Amino acid sequence: MIKSLLRGFALATALSAVAFAAAKNPIVGGAAMFDSKNIIENAVNSKDHTTLVAAVKAAGLVGTLEGKGPFTVFAPTNEAFAALPKGTVDTLLKPENKATLTKVLTCHVVAADAMAKTVAKMIKDDGGEHDIKTVGGCVLKARESMGKITLTDENGGVSHVTIADVKQSNGVIHVVDKVLLPKM
Repeated sequence: MIKSLLRGFALATALSAVAFAAAKNPIVGGAAMFDSKNIIENAVNSKDHTTLVAAVKAAGLVGTLEGKGPFTVFAPTNEAFAALPKGTVDTLLKPENKATLTKVLTCHVVAADAMAKTVAKMIKDDGGEHDIKTVGGCVLKARESMGKITLTDENGGVSHVTIADVKQSNGVIHVVDKVLLPKM
């Protein structure tokens, strides 16, 4: 009986270890995210980020986000892009608006590997609000409430991190529910 219990315990422990290893990164847009792949290699598999991927391609940023990094990307979902005023995405994707599109997208990228726990500590250390400078020159105001991080863009728009800490080989992705817009 003891041997049977020990075998059962060993099996349960092994299954827990496998489940923990498999749960290393959250599922995003119905796709597994692998910390051995870069930001672009993972993003193209998320059905929730097809607009973002199209925008990154149109802006010519694929090579950058496939690069060494490290990068933290606040990745807006398709719903976040759809919530912009009608026609905004189509206008931004036009070749003549590449500079504006690039500015919008780079306001979602930080030249660091900042996991949510790190961001939350910076917020706490700064008295409840931390300025995050993006590679696009934008300053986002990060706040934390009830374990959730919010970002306020330069226009006062508030975005919530809905899925945090999606580890990549060249940084981390945090899924957000609003497009962060620079002051134009």
